[in-house]
Amino acid sequence: MPTHKKNLDFMTPTQGNKTHCSTCSLNSLCLPLALQSNDLDALDQVIKRGRPIQKGDMLFKQGDSFNAIYAIRTGAIKSFTVASSGEEQITGFHLASELVGLAGYSEDVYPLSAKALETTTVCELPLDQLEELCDKIPSLRKQIMRNMGSEIRQDQQMMLQLSKKSSDERLAYFLVELSGRFERRGFSAKTFRLSMSRVDISNYLGLAVETVSRIFTRFQKNGLIVTEGKEITFVNHTELNTLAGNPVLTADCDAV
Repeated sequence: MPTHKKNLDFMTPTQGNKTHCSTCSLNSLCLPLALQSNDLDALDQVIKRGRPIQKGDMLFKQGDSFNAIYAIRTGAIKSFTVASSGEEQITGFHLASELVGLAGYSEDVYPLSAKALETTTVCELPLDQLEELCDKIPSLRKQIMRNMGSEIRQDQQMMLQLSKKSSDERLAYFLVELSGRFERRGFSAKTFRLSMSRVDISNYLGLAVETVSRIFTRFQKNGLIVTEGKEITFVNHTELNTLAGNPVLTADCDAV
């Protein structure tokens, strides 16, 4: 029976795809960060790149065999689990340069699902070939482990938000953290587009949709942000940062 992976139509590098790790604008944030130029060529031989994944398409499903991890080139993906009752719980939002699917290492199946929030392109790293390459290039394995450590740290931070923080503090933390991730990718930390819906945000933060909508409205009335559709602009980054529990700013966005 055909699987959704076939629908993604991944191609090997010999099928005419001209994108390479060495020329990718995200290589300073992704796995190539730890590699020398000759090792990049070896990684390119492993990676499969395919047509864009359309909004709503599944990258993989909970329970699928774990046979690859994915590096996002463009777009955004949400990861989520589905309980036996059918209830969905979002576990994360993933942006360009980030890896998706690492949790599969724990059980040899994907313990969660991944769905495109918008038109998204990814690099597929088949597990068998990737592990062989890691044996030859220890720095590549170390970089993957760093990514795992980063995921664990983010999960711990979110557990703290859900257990200790107020509704306003949770949303402020979410926006400030997302702003920092955009900034590290060379985009504006002050104005950016939310690829996820408010329903998704409320699910992720453990809040009612109505609560999230009221907080967005309150933040606007208090002069913290301005929203237009899915675009959000920070007006008072300092206050947002303080509300999020991060009194030291990483970027002076208020001066922009």
